[in-house]
Amino acid sequence: MTSSQPATTAEELRGAGLRVTAARVALLEAVRNGDHLGVEALASGVRDRVGHVSLQAVYEALHALTGAGLVRRIEPPGSPALYEGRVGDNHHHIVCRSCGVVADVDCAVGEAPCLTASDDHGFVIDEAEVIYWGTCLTCSTAS
Repeated sequence: MTSSQPATTAEELRGAGLRVTAARVALLEAVRNGDHLGVEALASGVRDRVGHVSLQAVYEALHALTGAGLVRRIEPPGSPALYEGRVGDNHHHIVCRSCGVVADVDCAVGEAPCLTASDDHGFVIDEAEVIYWGTCLTCSTAS
């Protein structure tokens, strides 16, 4: 009897048809260990693990990882692109108007009810992006 082991990051990259490099492994792990991080923070995390890597290489790798469905890019209005490792579910986000912190929010009812539009205009809807805005607890208690 064998127990199934979770796939390694390298195996996930291969499974998605991507070339495995130390920088890509470090980047995917940085996204998954982070919390809605921007490119600069991710590049810093990769550099801490593998040494020099150009910002352009990080952008290109993020584009490939996003295209392969291994990471998700979100871009709240007025904010630079942020990346997260939570993929495959149709969750939403809440953003603090004061400090910009971002948190995940599950769909309020059932399994992705937001995918049922009042009028789909003939589209086959497979994703909805909802962003809630407010003031986080830290900012609201500080003011």
